[in-house]
Amino acid sequence: MSSEVTMTDPRAASTIGQRVRAWVALTKPRIIELLLVTTVPAMVIAADAWPDTWLVVATLIGGTLSAGGANAINNVVDRDIDSKMRRTMHRPLPAHRVGAGEALAVGLVLGMAGFVWLAAFVNLLSAILSTAALVFYVLVYTLWLKRSTSQNIVIGGAAGAVPVLVGWAAVTDGLDLGAWVLFAIVFYWTPPHFWALSLRFKEDYERAGVPMLPVVAGVENTTRQIISYTLLLVGLSLALAAVADLGVIYLVTAVGLGAWFTFETVRLGADPGRAMIVFQASNVYLTLLFAAATVDTLVL
Repeated sequence: MSSEVTMTDPRAASTIGQRVRAWVALTKPRIIELLLVTTVPAMVIAADAWPDTWLVVATLIGGTLSAGGANAINNVVDRDIDSKMRRTMHRPLPAHRVGAGEALAVGLVLGMAGFVWLAAFVNLLSAILSTAALVFYVLVYTLWLKRSTSQNIVIGGAAGAVPVLVGWAAVTDGLDLGAWVLFAIVFYWTPPHFWALSLRFKEDYERAGVPMLPVVAGVENTTRQIISYTLLLVGLSLALAAVADLGVIYLVTAVGLGAWFTFETVRLGADPGRAMIVFQASNVYLTLLFAAATVDTLVL
């Protein structure tokens, strides 16, 4: 009978709750959390005070929608790769919890909703920037760079740095040097962060045919690149103190965090088995650096 539920398609037996959880998983919430960690400090620095709370909430909602849409579409494009990698084979599409058409629809709806929300409740510039990041992430990084060059994450990382521009634009309706230094910090943070992860899952990327730097250039070269980018990152973090007129709280924190993270990357060069330690350290580094900038601005 047509009303019977068969077990040939695991999606057919899913409950509404399971379907919603799959949709949420498509958006990669943990990645969104990290993006939003950089948005609020950018708003505080731009305002040189705590911005209007509704503006902060509205910006975070719009940013979440846009980033979620980008990640959902990324799931659709990368479903062939994800099915070959142990780290990603349990995502909704490889696990057949949702179909490609459904996931694409979720991504497009979220992306459009993000633009409309930001344009309506924040400003047009923030909406354009957020949607431009979505398009860049999907078309430039996911469809092109990821499968064609070991520099994929270097160039593609620009998409992940855009939330600071969105936050700055939300407050000022423009962009100036401080916004671009924040952008550069996240941009140069991305390669050490993601290359550490790709060192840990090098075999996964080899199996999937993705030319990540450890696969193409080897482990030793990758660790050298991680150290080089970290030194550039630390330099930019110190430059922010002058550009954004930050005080002693931020400067002391930036120096301490920079020394610690550099030390961890140097240890990685001697022991590539510490890749996940460096990956986790990169998250702590960025979170505390931006938190220090926020506290410094609000206190001093």
